Amino acid sequence: MNIDPILKSIVGVRSLVPEDAFTATTLGTHREGSGVVIRDDGLVLTIGYLITEAEEVWLTSHDGRVVPAHALAYDQETGFGLVQALAPLGLAAVEFGDAAQARAGDAVVLADGIGQSVQANIVTKQEFAGYWEYLLDEAIFITPAHSSWGGAALIGEDGKLLGIGSLRLQMSQDGQTADINMVVPINLLPPILEDLLTLGQVNKPPRPWLGAFSAESNGRVVVMSVAEGGPAAQAGLRRGDIISDVRDEEVDSLADFYRKLWSSGPAGTSVPMRIVRDGRETWLRLKSADRGSFLKKPQLQ
Repeated sequence: MNIDPILKSIVGVRSLVPEDAFTATTLGTHREGSGVVIRDDGLVLTIGYLITEAEEVWLTSHDGRVVPAHALAYDQETGFGLVQALAPLGLAAVEFGDAAQARAGDAVVLADGIGQSVQANIVTKQEFAGYWEYLLDEAIFITPAHSSWGGAALIGEDGKLLGIGSLRLQMSQDGQTADINMVVPINLLPPILEDLLTLGQVNKPPRPWLGAFSAESNGRVVVMSVAEGGPAAQAGLRRGDIISDVRDEEVDSLADFYRKLWSSGPAGTSVPMRIVRDGRETWLRLKSADRGSFLKKPQLQ
């Protein structure tokens, strides 16, 4: 597969975030990654954490041209972000593939915006639960991993876009450990694209959010930290707490915890949770919130 023409449509993404932004302490104020042109008018798809709360965005093409851009939208559920170039990029849109048809073993390329690419294979497609209250029913995992994964474009053998790079993780199998990349499937974008372009967000009620960063350990959900000023912090949830029940329903995994939380009602609903702290059980009542209400919003052009 000759991917050289496609590589030209993958750009560098650099953003500047105010120091008082909610995500500044966790994601930093200077963020760099990649994005891929998905419309001939300079619309760029990236991974959302690169542009969340950004006040400045710059795109860099492979020939070194730097173009100012505007952060249009960040979708909390998929993790996708959209950026609009404010000057002509002159780059062709990359055609979408069908991530649902991709299979383990398929040859792929993960390419970034500075001309680096990794020839890889899909190792699995499976559920992914992220510590920041994030869940994909079926993420794509590839190896070997790309060292510049954020916003990188996953290209299939047919030269079409299969997804956007999100994370670098480690996978253990048969006593061997390998670095892998988690990729958000492109099929999640078309159903929400028009809403993101016109509204800056998906046109439905936001999920309830707690601001708890959690991990799964032997089937138990353990709190690693809480976001300052978020619902979890205000309710007294602490590092080391084990979340055992949500509304009298036992929690058996991180993904299960999220699904129970999100089905508890709209953002702003009071969510009773049983936790284990220092070997003792107690109940906390957390008033969930809309995560987006804590973030600086992009201004629609």
